Amino acid sequence: MSRSRSHTTPVFNISTHDLTDLGAGKQGWLDNPNLICALDSQSHSLAIANKFLILILDWSDEDHRNSIQVEIRPELSPIEGEFVSAVEWIGFGDEIMVLGVGTSSGYWMVYSLEGDLIHRQMVYHGRILKLRVRGMRRDLVQAVSSEELTVIMPGVIARFDGSDIQSMLGRWFQEMQTDEYLGQKQTRRGSDDFGNSYQRLPYQLWNVSKYGSSVDAAITGIMPPPLLEFESSQRYYCAVTVGKDAVISAFRLSEDRNRSLVGAILSRVVPATFSTIASVSRLIWRSDQTTTKKLEPKPQPFARATPLTCLKDSARKGEKLTLAPSGTLAAITDSLGRILLLDTQALIVVRLWKGYRDANCLFMEMLVKKESKPSTSPYRENGKGDYCLCLVIHAPRKGIVEVWQMRTGPRLLAIKCAKGSRILQPAYRMGSSSTASSSAHVPVEVFLLDGDSGQLSVINRSLQ
Repeated sequence: MSRSRSHTTPVFNISTHDLTDLGAGKQGWLDNPNLICALDSQSHSLAIANKFLILILDWSDEDHRNSIQVEIRPELSPIEGEFVSAVEWIGFGDEIMVLGVGTSSGYWMVYSLEGDLIHRQMVYHGRILKLRVRGMRRDLVQAVSSEELTVIMPGVIARFDGSDIQSMLGRWFQEMQTDEYLGQKQTRRGSDDFGNSYQRLPYQLWNVSKYGSSVDAAITGIMPPPLLEFESSQRYYCAVTVGKDAVISAFRLSEDRNRSLVGAILSRVVPATFSTIASVSRLIWRSDQTTTKKLEPKPQPFARATPLTCLKDSARKGEKLTLAPSGTLAAITDSLGRILLLDTQALIVVRLWKGYRDANCLFMEMLVKKESKPSTSPYRENGKGDYCLCLVIHAPRKGIVEVWQMRTGPRLLAIKCAKGSRILQPAYRMGSSSTASSSAHVPVEVFLLDGDSGQLSVINRSLQ
């Protein structure tokens, strides 16, 4: 078995920060299921959150002595028992990086690196399980590409287009720069219009509970339309879910857009018109109302989700789903300690591992097709074709992290790790795929966080 120090490179030690509010200092504190971690290696930021507190750690300085710690305490509803249930970094190129936060009441919020609230919006009534940020490559049939934020909830999937989020963030940062130039101070946070500073972002919503409530899901990519709707102008997505009733389920998600120009205009104008009328009405009747009850935002109706297939097995339950960068493969863990490698295009299981209870999986790229040559910048001399997709399996009961070559390759590494450890992966940055060339390919990485020592390390891309 390989030693961890020979196949990992230390990056940062979080023990230099005071993390007692998150339970640090106790052995195995990272095993707490209420703790959520999100990593962005480009901005050198690590977010660690429990139900009511989010800490952002920054190690941009070379000596790490002046690393910044930002504390965020989201405004949550004590009546509903609302708490933070998901966090993920949302980035665009090299300029914009913010933190997305999901709550148990169905709200998703956006915070800046300084902890300022940028956006708050109701998605659907229910707990947000996960926020996924990813880009989709061009499809051979429809010749389109897509970048998105996917909100995963029990039996529900919501999709926000990356361009809408980027426009919203661009307006906010522009306003911040204007206010700083004029010497004005932002008072958005805690105002009466909490979370409504900007227009409600459009999104699509699907009900994927045909085979039971799901505990994890992902939109794997853009798929061609059905045979009878081949000339349709709509865009279709393929979604894979895992749950207690059905280990694996697949759906075709339709945008359900109106084909007529009038319908498209009405879908945009009518919500804005009602919003304007409501705002004017509040101004007119504000003086006559002594006590006003805050109206609950109504979620939008579901779009069409057509079931494609499902795998039901009463003896086991689906637990977690991890998607490869291309979306063509997914690793799924179940309650029997198995890991299923799913081909998301053919919707068949192509590989199976046994004996990995409570395992966590992530995909990474390694230099296994050729020997790496020594150089001052070894990561930039290799193109995309030099890397091979691998699956990283963290088996906490065994105390090891394994790296397997895809799809049917051997085990490449077995790294010992402490009992309270986690594997992390930097979030996908939207807006960067169009400018990156094949020669400047940046491989997908996986980091290992040791909760006991506080050491954050990256798994080396080369076997040597």
